[in-house]
Amino acid sequence: MSNKINTVAEATSQPKPLFGLSLDELASLMEAHGQRPYRAAQLAEALYRQRVTSLEEITTLPSELRETFAAEGYAIGLPEIVQTARSVDGTERYLIRMADGETVETVWMPDGDGGERGDGSLAAEEEEDEERPGNTAKFPYRRATICISSQVGCAVNCQFCLTAKLGIRRNLTPGEIAGQVAAVLNRHRLDLGSSRGNPTPARINLVFMGMGEPFLNYANFMAAVRLLVYMRIPESRMTVSTSGILPGILDFAKETVRPKLAVSLNAPNDVIRESIMPITRKWNIAALFEALNTIPLRNREWITFEYVMLGGINDSLADAEELIALVRNMRCKINLIVWNSGPNMPYHEPSQAGVYAFQNKVIDAGIPAYIRRPRGRDIYAACGQLKRTVESDPVPAPLVEISSAASLRG
Repeated sequence: MSNKINTVAEATSQPKPLFGLSLDELASLMEAHGQRPYRAAQLAEALYRQRVTSLEEITTLPSELRETFAAEGYAIGLPEIVQTARSVDGTERYLIRMADGETVETVWMPDGDGGERGDGSLAAEEEEDEERPGNTAKFPYRRATICISSQVGCAVNCQFCLTAKLGIRRNLTPGEIAGQVAAVLNRHRLDLGSSRGNPTPARINLVFMGMGEPFLNYANFMAAVRLLVYMRIPESRMTVSTSGILPGILDFAKETVRPKLAVSLNAPNDVIRESIMPITRKWNIAALFEALNTIPLRNREWITFEYVMLGGINDSLADAEELIALVRNMRCKINLIVWNSGPNMPYHEPSQAGVYAFQNKVIDAGIPAYIRRPRGRDIYAACGQLKRTVESDPVPAPLVEISSAASLRG
């Protein structure tokens, strides 16, 4: 599926999606149809802020123009939530189907998972304020985090991750990436803009930590970020996770509008890291850190290192000492993630006492370290557990919703 504009009517098997077109592309589309520039702004408002699902809902556009778009094969083109699983902790995992039948998984976490703590952002301030015992919350609203996929499957092949078992099928387009967010926001009927009737709009954090490696789909990922910013989600509320794709990191360092960065480190040296993350054979830790040092960190911006703890592999106090030496001179924090189990995986969780000892060792060295709380483990929605619920291709059979729980409002 392509975002290329085509105003000539064609007999195609799939509609041409409007959702996913950049503001410049929308302007070109309107110009090609003899429309004034303000029509592009009206269409952008309907697509990305009102999040309409059909052409008929765009009442700011003349009916004749909407009919022309429909005749030419255009449609809104939002991805579709076709299956939902709801955890005991309120987390929801969605199977989301694209126009060609491919599916990815997206996760809704009410109140987040603690991943932003200590990164210097407003999202971190919100989390820390809510967790302060005996303190009246400073912020008069609820938060939620949406975990987004960037590819169908993943090519990186981290040995502890279920998504790796899928391999890679294709990249997602900007509209398919941002469209996951729109579909989830519509499900929960959330308003991201202030208005007289809603002075405290929902606060949504986004993490590009679902299926796929965002930096192996870099152009589409960054185009989606720009769409999401227009949807009123600032980049300071977004975090992108990479396994260490050096060309992507170097490009990311040059961006003026960019999310916060989290690096999936998971080991204190190349020997351990290569055994669980084969990508290390191409770019070792020294090269990774050299690339990270090219990023001009903004005020209150820290790099997050994600460290999945695997019992008996990377969780010893000696490993903690190596990790401390590795990151000591960087403005960073460590997110410790206790491994989330999956079927036929040759790993086990570390002991709780071992996790706390590891954390305390890092903290005592003056490096912020947090234990990320798992969300949705019982429905395979936690970190490293995403794997397409339905794998019949190219078009999954009709699905029923696992949970019909009422919408959670922000």
